[in-house]
Amino acid sequence: MNIYFQKTHQRSFGTFPLTGDNARRAIQTAAEVGYRAFDTAQMYGNEAETGEALQATGIDRDDLCITTKVDIANFSEAEFIPSVEQSLKDLRVDYTDVLLLHWPTPGGNIKLSLQLLQQAHDRGLAKNIGVSNYTVQMMRDAKAIVDAPIVTNQVEFHPLLNQDVLLAAAAETGIPLASYCSVARGEVFKHADFREIGLGYGKTAGQIVLRWILQKGVSINTMSTNPDNIRANFDVMDFTLSSVDMARIDALTLSNYRIVGKDRVPYAPDFD
Repeated sequence: MNIYFQKTHQRSFGTFPLTGDNARRAIQTAAEVGYRAFDTAQMYGNEAETGEALQATGIDRDDLCITTKVDIANFSEAEFIPSVEQSLKDLRVDYTDVLLLHWPTPGGNIKLSLQLLQQAHDRGLAKNIGVSNYTVQMMRDAKAIVDAPIVTNQVEFHPLLNQDVLLAAAAETGIPLASYCSVARGEVFKHADFREIGLGYGKTAGQIVLRWILQKGVSINTMSTNPDNIRANFDVMDFTLSSVDMARIDALTLSNYRIVGKDRVPYAPDFD
């Protein structure tokens, strides 16, 4: 089974853009709620706080799924492995459960970064490897370049963006998707559909959004500093959306509201 679809791992607590005490408190709360999967990145600048907070929980290391991502600034042969070793030191662990490339290599030549990712895996620094923000063709190429299974492609995924092309590529390549910006940074709450659907299930609009993502076969990554919201984001496994409600939400993807594109990230690829 893919690590992201183990029962306790398909709901991951994201840490961006938290730092300092805000990060430590939120992670502690998430762990108390039941989260065992936690997502950070070199670029976030909070790996040390994440490691400190997770160590303080006393949760057995084998019960945790810790994901971090290598910054594109460290995609050279000289910097890649040392940067991962520093991440592990900051996270206070001997290995990361999932190590991702945070972005495709600017310019599109992804081979070296993937080979370095494979090296990190082969050295035991990462139990699993994956990618983030990869296009369909990049997913196909990545599968051909590395020997280790690619356990995920973490991408922007929410009900206001049509990602059917990537979903088809996930089925084709065997590289499942994981979501970030799962509630479109709050944009979903401007749509009454989610609240209206939620009334029929006794769930919040946010829980309806997250359940839709899970039923699309995509693991979820959410962040909040509000304890009630942290719990609500976790409590999405005790109901199933009907096919009618899934289709109603599917229709909203046609708005194609994308948050992370070249306007925000100049080195972003041309997304499918």
